[in-house]
Formats: sequence, C-alpha cells, structure tokens
Amino acid sequence: MKRALITGLTGQDGSYIAEFLMAKGYDVTGLARRTSEEERERIRHIRDRITIVTGDLMDSSSLRAAIESSEPDEVYNIAAQSHVGASFEQPIATGEVTALGPLRLIEAVRQTGAPIRFYQASSSEMFGKVEETPQNEQTRFHPRSPYGVAKVYAHMATVNYRESYGMYAVGGILFNHESPRRPTQFVTRKVTDAVARIAIGLADHVDIGNIEARRDWGFAGDYVVAMWAMLQRDEPEDYVIGSGSTHSVAELCERAFAHVGIDWRAHVRSIPALHRPAEVDLLQADASKAKREIGWAPQVNFEAIVAMMVEADLARWREAIDRGAVTPKK
Repeated sequence: MKRALITGLTGQDGSYIAEFLMAKGYDVTGLARRTSEEERERIRHIRDRITIVTGDLMDSSSLRAAIESSEPDEVYNIAAQSHVGASFEQPIATGEVTALGPLRLIEAVRQTGAPIRFYQASSSEMFGKVEETPQNEQTRFHPRSPYGVAKVYAHMATVNYRESYGMYAVGGILFNHESPRRPTQFVTRKVTDAVARIAIGLADHVDIGNIEARRDWGFAGDYVVAMWAMLQRDEPEDYVIGSGSTHSVAELCERAFAHVGIDWRAHVRSIPALHRPAEVDLLQADASKAKREIGWAPQVNFEAIVAMMVEADLARWREAIDRGAVTPKK
C-alpha cells in the first residue's frame, strides 16, 4: 500500500486528490490547520478513512513531524493562499504561505533523505501578461499579482531542488479548475451561487469585476488525475494542465443564468472597484505534452461544469429553505 501526504486537504483540490488516491488503495494522511468542523465539510464523507495531522506551511517543525509520522511515498502540496484578489490585499501573508510554504515543505522532504516524490501545485497565473497563446511549459512567466509572483517562486524552488539534489519533484502548472467544492470567493462559484439564490428568490443581483477576462476552465476532479500521473513517471517533469478552450466571465454568467432560464444581463453588475490592480486578460493552456507523455486529457467540458455547479448550489439553498435557515424574498 502506497502512502501519501496531502497539504491543503480540506480545500477543493485536496479533497478530490484524497478521494482519488484512496480509490487507488493509498493510505492517505492530510495536513490541516486547526480549523472549525465547518471548514472541513469537503472531506466529511471521507473523514473516517483519512488520518489528519495538524500542521501549517508557516511552521517547519509541524511539516517535519507530519512527514515523519506519515512516512509518505508521495507528497502533494496543494495548500496555499490561493485567491488572487486577496493577494493584493495581503501580499506579505501570501508570500509567506504560497511562496515560502512550499520551500519549507520540500526542504523538510529533502532532510528525510527518503525517496519521496513531491508534487507542487503551480498555477497558470504565473504566465500573467502572456507573451504567447496558448501557453505551454516553455512560455515565459510574467505574473501580474502577488499570488502569481509567489507561485513562480515556489515553482522555481521545486525545479531547483530537482536539479540541485536529484529529487523527484515536479510542478503541475494547472489552469483554472472548478467544482461545487470551489469556495464562493472565486468567480465561478460566486456566479453559480448567485444564480441559485436569484432563481429561488434569495437575491436580486451579483457584483463582479472584469467580465471580459478570459480563462481556461476545467473540472477539478479531472485535474487531480494529472497530479497523480506526474508522480508515476520514471523521470520528473513539469506539465501544463488545462482544457485548451477559453471563455470570458461574461460567457460564464450567460451559461450559468441560462441554466435556470434567466437573462444574466438583468442581474450581473460589473463593478470597477472589483477589478484587480493588474489584470490577466487571457489564459489558454497547451496541454499537448501532458496528453502525449502521461496520457491525460480533460473529461468534463465547460458547459457540464457550470451546470454541475449551478445544480449543486440550487440543492444547497433549497435545503436551507426547507430547514428554515433562510426565507425567500419573493
């Protein structure tokens, strides 16, 4: 039985990779901060089959302890301050967690001397102001946010440890990936949650930022398969993971509202104050290397992802109404 240690267990990607690895027979340990049970909702259905250890990417001693207790064959570093907008408000905290956190973790792995394979969750936000479209593993990084800058640091630290110490360490450069488990501060879930509330009379509108920004959106459940596949090769390599298709935020809104038969233009307000200080206008993945070398391709398309998320949010809010937690306005 293989053993895996996952940081960021209680987040979207952490919960999906935990499910996937357990289905493959892994013994899974998750690193999680001391949080309320509500914040662990995403893993409630698998909680009794996972070992959870308390730790934090800010604390090297807790990382070493987690590695020593779990004795992993593979480490998946998913944890981060991952909200781009918040990184402008908290740039130093973002750097401490998203840049230096992975460095603390990979150094803790190195110090064990064990042949542990290390996955770093890199991001398409590293490309930022893109110089070519679509973006592949050779595209130059030009991050446009403290989050993107921090991810470049962590990614290059991973490359450096691979080249300096011969570690099996890889960076998965994942483009935007969504699901019903996405927190509501991210634009996809913010939109689908608003669609559900508007459809059942709990809200009237939703305020968002730049509706012209275009992203390459995929399904998180598909993307964790690529994470695992990267650690199964004979030699470590970095990979771009994405769908290869782009859609604007306006298209996202149109599709989500159309799912419930509502014209999005009557309920979506683009607010200049919600625009980022430096925008990323277009991200589009060239994942041909991943398809060729690890046999990965996305299975769930954009339309299905949006429908899945709207339906999940509708079910959640209807359940809240049924138990009297909220009352429709109309």
